[in-house]
Amino acid sequence: MTVTPDLTKRILCCTDFSENAGLAFDYALDAALHRPGSILYLLHVIPEPESQFWRTYIYEADFNVDEKAKQDLDAKIDAEYRKRVPQSIDFRVEFRIGRDYQKILEFAETIQADLLVIGRQGCSHLRNFFFGGVAERVASRSKCPVLVVPLK
Repeated sequence: MTVTPDLTKRILCCTDFSENAGLAFDYALDAALHRPGSILYLLHVIPEPESQFWRTYIYEADFNVDEKAKQDLDAKIDAEYRKRVPQSIDFRVEFRIGRDYQKILEFAETIQADLLVIGRQGCSHLRNFFFGGVAERVASRSKCPVLVVPLK
């Protein structure tokens, strides 16, 4: 089956702000540029703290932690991604909290993504064997095509 531009209108790119995620974004942006009328989503999943102790400690701080985190993430998105996107592209940024691969798959299904672009991080074969990488977990469970961008 040949993929035509009409089949790829909702492009989801996932970022962990690594160098390889930036490279994956280049591929996603290129796909959006070649498909007028498409929507390019950028998703960052924030791991949920495992320990309730830290959550309690953090929320006793003198400032709004959630608002501070959102401001910091917005600044990072602006610096690393938003400035690279032409105004002609419908670009949307989303954040989720939880298990990375689960939240990615849930969001992809919610927006009915036509293409998911994700960078693969380097880790040992042994670690991948026992735990699996996020990209591998997403690719093996996704209901839409996945472009996995390896390290350079």
